[in-house]
Amino acid sequence: MARVEFKNVVKEYVDPKRGNFTAVTGSDFVIHDKEFVVFVGPSGCGKSTSLRMMAGLEQQSSGDIMIGDRIVNDMHPKDRDIAMVFQDYALYPHMTIKENLSFGLKNLKRPKEEIAAKVNNAASILGLTDMLDRKPRELSGGQRQRVALGRAIVRDPQVFLFDEPLSNLDAKLRIQMRVELAELHKRLGATIVYVTHDQVEAMTLGERIVVMNKGTIQQIASPTELYNRPNNMFVAGFIGSPAMNFIDARIEGGKVVTEAASFQLTDVMAAGLKAYEGKEVVMGIRPEHIYGEDFAHTVSKEHTLSAQVQVIENLGAENLIYFRIGKRMVTARVNPETEARLGQLKTFIIDRNRLVFFDPATEERISI
Repeated sequence: MARVEFKNVVKEYVDPKRGNFTAVTGSDFVIHDKEFVVFVGPSGCGKSTSLRMMAGLEQQSSGDIMIGDRIVNDMHPKDRDIAMVFQDYALYPHMTIKENLSFGLKNLKRPKEEIAAKVNNAASILGLTDMLDRKPRELSGGQRQRVALGRAIVRDPQVFLFDEPLSNLDAKLRIQMRVELAELHKRLGATIVYVTHDQVEAMTLGERIVVMNKGTIQQIASPTELYNRPNNMFVAGFIGSPAMNFIDARIEGGKVVTEAASFQLTDVMAAGLKAYEGKEVVMGIRPEHIYGEDFAHTVSKEHTLSAQVQVIENLGAENLIYFRIGKRMVTARVNPETEARLGQLKTFIIDRNRLVFFDPATEERISI
């Protein structure tokens, strides 16, 4: 069974200038058989280091790593039954695509019939059958990336490890390859661990997502759970494009009071925030839950605020309108037909049922 498990895994580096540096802090998680799990976070958060420890390219400082039913702490990478796809295609330029795909199997002394069958199968899955006699220089970036994927597929490993494989592609090709990777996972039924800094990539590919920051796992959940119930302000701000808005507020008498307006809380929210009566909180709201007044017929107009329009981004299918509440810049994602002008005092409606609240000291979400 292609199950991957980290048990209190720590990775420390010794830096002559900074002393010990902890890249991964006590990671505990289980990736289930045939699951597509994405690690996401900013540069330096520990996601690639975690992947490299799975592969055996980095040795953990402490803790246990399991692949299937084996503890692989001291196992050589070639014996872990994994295949890795990197950001760099790393194809042999003097070899044909067929030779690139078969090279690893030849080194393993596999029979010619087996090599031919696996190469043809991978080429068929990835749409490379008509390109097997070409050299890498004759292929586009997306086709080269498919060859790199094919080189992993022919290995028939327990686990596929992807380290930002789409970073070198342009925006259109990235979207195309995301679709192809999702379809590939369905066809292969394989366990895939995928690292990216792109939260859109993470949300569209992952069955579950591991969000990391500064070496620590912030939350492991499905894309829907991460989006709607983030554990803390980091997750709320990192997941979603545009990010969740944060507005400084205060709880007073069953209301949440901001510099722009006050809103009556629902009974459930008021009960959950009882301990914060008279205290500061951070109110979170997604941009799509702030409506232009002229297109908010289904939302109570008791929850309005007025603010001066600072910036308008016309994206065709939607507009992003930016305005300030106190020191915070707030984004509203609105219908493109919403009327707004720069400098206008515009009325917006907040969907109070979509509000989430965070403790300003801990930045943790307040459970309601």
